[in-house]
Amino acid sequence: MKLQGKVAVVTGAGSGMGKAIATLYAQEGAKVIVADINQASVDAVVTEIKQNGGEAAGAVVNVGKKEDVENMINAAVSAYGSLDILVNNAGVMDNFTPVGDVSDELWDRLIDINLKGPFMACRTAVNIMKEQPNGGVIVNNASVGGLFGTRGGAAYIASKHGLIGLTKNIASTYGREGGNIRANAIAPGGVNTNIQSTITAPHPLGLAALTDAGPGKLADPMEIARVALFLGSDDSSFVNGDVIKADGGWTAR
Repeated sequence: MKLQGKVAVVTGAGSGMGKAIATLYAQEGAKVIVADINQASVDAVVTEIKQNGGEAAGAVVNVGKKEDVENMINAAVSAYGSLDILVNNAGVMDNFTPVGDVSDELWDRLIDINLKGPFMACRTAVNIMKEQPNGGVIVNNASVGGLFGTRGGAAYIASKHGLIGLTKNIASTYGREGGNIRANAIAPGGVNTNIQSTITAPHPLGLAALTDAGPGKLADPMEIARVALFLGSDDSSFVNGDVIKADGGWTAR
């Protein structure tokens, strides 16, 4: 029970990696706020966690909206008295669209969901965590696209680079205060989740830039959830400002 008594908020928890993280955290003793834009998915995950003996509450959240994000964080504190772990997992892709073809609408959508949402959640969270004796932990689910120039289109890559930069800034700033607030990022490769279904019409130029198709298989979401468990638990107490790649060796070649 690595997270016994901890309170965690997980965004994008209605399916895929977010669901796997939320259910694993609950199995390890955390009280989990299951946050997602889809009410039916939220209800299903909360029910599943409770049926398996865990504790969870739901929050319907559009992570691109300030009010939704702040209400989500405050709901955790109101329901359970603290906020120990924030997992920013919600994200979307952009069909590998190169910069010359990125519309304002596509850019704004990707930045709002993939970067601005986590920023707003982190901003609210750190102001709660820094007042807590035990501080807190932030886990941002980025992408190998945040480390390289491909693995996504211009907006996606920019958003994930920004998320990794935000993670490192939080770690270097708030980690100075006794190390009570830690922030780390995960950089998954290909994962078998609903985000793959958002690649509806991949841009040929963007695909051409992706010269390596991947490690040969997609990860199971639980393989990423186990990394999130490590980063959210005291097992990683001296890990701060890091980016852990979980890509099956894709970027090692």
